[in-house]
Amino acid sequence: MKQQGSLFGKVAVLMGGRSAEREVSLMSGGGVLQALRSRGVDAHAFDPAERPMDDLRREGFARCFIALHGRYGEDGTVQGALELLGIPYTGAGVMASSMAIDKVMTKRVWLAEGLPTPRYALLHRGSTERERVRAVPDELGLPLIVKPVREGSSLGVTKVAGYSEMQQAVEEAGRLDADILCEQFIEGDEVTVPVLGTGEGARALPVIHIVAPEGNYDYQNKYFTDVTDYRVPCDLPADEEAAIQALAVRAYRVIGCRGWGRLDIMIDRSTRAPYLLEINTSPGMTGHSLVPMAARAAGMSYEDLCLNLLAGATLDYPQPAAVEAAA
Repeated sequence: MKQQGSLFGKVAVLMGGRSAEREVSLMSGGGVLQALRSRGVDAHAFDPAERPMDDLRREGFARCFIALHGRYGEDGTVQGALELLGIPYTGAGVMASSMAIDKVMTKRVWLAEGLPTPRYALLHRGSTERERVRAVPDELGLPLIVKPVREGSSLGVTKVAGYSEMQQAVEEAGRLDADILCEQFIEGDEVTVPVLGTGEGARALPVIHIVAPEGNYDYQNKYFTDVTDYRVPCDLPADEEAAIQALAVRAYRVIGCRGWGRLDIMIDRSTRAPYLLEINTSPGMTGHSLVPMAARAAGMSYEDLCLNLLAGATLDYPQPAAVEAAA
């Protein structure tokens, strides 16, 4: 395995960055860095918030493992820079990344393809008159969810139970993003489905059933506590799990993802109908993260997962040197 690691050349693990998820990214990157080094990869930490991207080319990096989360790392920005530098990278390309970071754009594409996602209303910071804000529950019902359009890790997410809570929830989300998503709340089971691969080769890993205290799967419970119950193998009927996996793979392909991703889905308690919430194109790789958890349930170690993802590093428009390096 160590010999295989040497085939990748000099590898940069991009971590940290400038997003609100910097702390989580540093944890993800640290885990990936250690895993790659344990398998003989010449891997180095690289923080785009502290160094110019052109250092990657100047210092002879052959591939990048993107362990950045949120803006400037998961939104097509760093992917575009790496395309210009000609350095293959893990995960989705420029267009898929920029689309997936935008929860509303993702919904529009899924709806156009006939895929199920909760009903929603879009508000804009600076245009949130009280009358408009108070009208949203009439459209979507209560409770409902309010969140920033382009943040992850449950940052800025509020479950609104009454009209009086709407304004504060919108203001909180608006501090993180100019666009604010108000979404129908689906009462039921929360699951997540990691997907590995590209195109027809994409496959779903085991479904994880997330049971958080009082249903509150927030930033703290995601990364810094052990009170959330992750059921994998999940406790869903086999046919229901298979249907959810098939839906996740289809939703992943529709967005044009490659390499890996993770889809969050709610299952309506009464109808058992699944609803797509969002897709993450650079999922967490911390000790609490879900893709490594699902991979482990499928018999793949954290280290093997990292090597698998690194092996799939590519460009939207591979250059001759990149094609030869990937061969």
